[in-house]
Amino acid sequence: MNRRHCATAAITLVCALALLTSTGQASAAPVPEPSPPSSSAAPADPSQRYSNADLEKVREQIETLYRKAGAATDAYNLAEEQTKKQSGEIVKLAKAIVDGQARIAALKDRAGAQAREQYRNGGLPPGAQLALSNDPKLFLDGINKVRQSQQASKSLLTELNQTQQDLETYTQDASANWEKLEANRVKQAKAKKKINAQIKAAEKLESRLEKKERDRLRQLEQDAANRAQTAWLSSGAIKDVSGEASEAGAAAVAFATAQIGKPYVWGAEGPGSYDCSGLTSQAWLAAKRPIPRTSQEQWRLLPRIDIQDMRPGDLIIYHADASHVGMYVGDGAIVHSPRPGRNVTLAGAGSMKILGVVRPDK
Repeated sequence: MNRRHCATAAITLVCALALLTSTGQASAAPVPEPSPPSSSAAPADPSQRYSNADLEKVREQIETLYRKAGAATDAYNLAEEQTKKQSGEIVKLAKAIVDGQARIAALKDRAGAQAREQYRNGGLPPGAQLALSNDPKLFLDGINKVRQSQQASKSLLTELNQTQQDLETYTQDASANWEKLEANRVKQAKAKKKINAQIKAAEKLESRLEKKERDRLRQLEQDAANRAQTAWLSSGAIKDVSGEASEAGAAAVAFATAQIGKPYVWGAEGPGSYDCSGLTSQAWLAAKRPIPRTSQEQWRLLPRIDIQDMRPGDLIIYHADASHVGMYVGDGAIVHSPRPGRNVTLAGAGSMKILGVVRPDK
C-alpha cells in the first residue's frame, strides 16, 4: 500500500477509535443552567453539572455562532479590501485633480499671453500684420504664420477644454469613490458589530462551563469532526485522488503548514495570527500567486475543480455560504485556521460540510 493510502487508513482508524470511546450522541434539549442537586434526586455523578447531551447542545450552539461570525468576518474583510481599493483610487484622483488644475492654470497663462500680444499689436497677431504688407515674400510668410497662429490657438483651446472636461470627470469619480468608501465603512462597522456579538455570545456559553466540562466539550467537538471525516472517507470521496502539488502549490502548502500553532484572529493576515482566508490568501501570496482575500471571493472567482482531481495546495471551501476555507495538504487532510479560541491546525478535509474545491494556479 502506498503512502497516501496508509495515511488515509490511519486517519480512518483514529476516527473509528475515537467514536468507540465517545460517550454518546447529544439530544436537542435546551441547555439548563447549573443548579445544585436536590436531596431526593441526586445525580449519579455530582461533579457533572451538564450531561453529555447538554454539552452537545452547547457545542452545536457555539458552532452555529462561530459560523455566523465567520460569515460576518468575510463580509468585513471584503469591505476592508474594497475600502483600501477605493482609498487608493481617491489618492490617484486627487493627484489627477491637482495636476489638472495646474495644467489649466498654465494653459490660461498661455492664452492670456496670446491675448496680450494681440492687444499690443492693435488686435492683430504678428502674422496678420505681415499678411497686410506690400512685400510679396513677407506676405506669404505672414500667411503661413497666421495659419500657424490659428492652429496654435485652436490647439490651445482644445487642450484647455479637454483638460477641463477631464478635471470634471476626475471630480465626479472622486465623489463617487468617496460615497463607496463611506458605504463600505458602514458595512465594515455593521460586520464588526455582528462578529463581536456572535463571538461574545459563544464565549458566554463556554464561560458557563467548568474546566472539566470545557475539556469534555472539546472532546465532543473532536468526536463530531471524526464522525464527519470517517463518513467522508468511507464514501470513497478521495478514493482516486492522487494529484501531486504544483511548484506553486507546494510553496503555498509549505507556508500554510509553517503557521500551525498560531492563533485565529478574525481579520488577521499574519504574521502572528490568521483568520481562515487570511491564511490561504497569504500562503498563495508567498507562492507568488495573489488570490482574493475572502473565502467567498475565492469560491466566486477562482477556477473550480472536482474533488477527485484535487491536489495539495488546492483550497476546499466549506458550508453553503462559503464562509470557511482550508488548504488541502494531501492524504485527506487540510491545514486551516478554525475559529476564535483555536489555533491553525491540521484537520480532516471532510470534517466539515464541503461546498467545493478551487485551484489558485489553474
